[in-house]
Amino acid sequence: QVQLEESGGGLVQTGGSLRLSCAASGGIFGLLIMAWYRQAPGKERELVARVNAGGGTDYADSVKGRFTISRDNTKSTAYLQMRNLKPEDSAVFTCNAMNVRTFDQYWGQGTQVIVSS
Repeated sequence: QVQLEESGGGLVQTGGSLRLSCAASGGIFGLLIMAWYRQAPGKERELVARVNAGGGTDYADSVKGRFTISRDNTKSTAYLQMRNLKPEDSAVFTCNAMNVRTFDQYWGQGTQVIVSS
């Protein structure tokens, strides 16, 4: 069973930056595809960014060029560096991990990001 612990959310002004962290425990980190999702009030949850074990990434069009997902396999931690934040980025950001062998998915508790205008 994989546990995910997120940190780094908060309140930031438009144009500001935040870095989210997601520390994984209880599994083999190298078998996990790590991803960040977000859900704003009244909207469906959407995939923001994803990174595989080899470092390959993909992003939602709305965040390309502003967000960077990365992982440190030595620390079993994934990161989401967010720059040039906009009010429409405000949401609960949740870390997700998927085991590439079993396809089991795991979720963090979520962290709130609020971007003030």
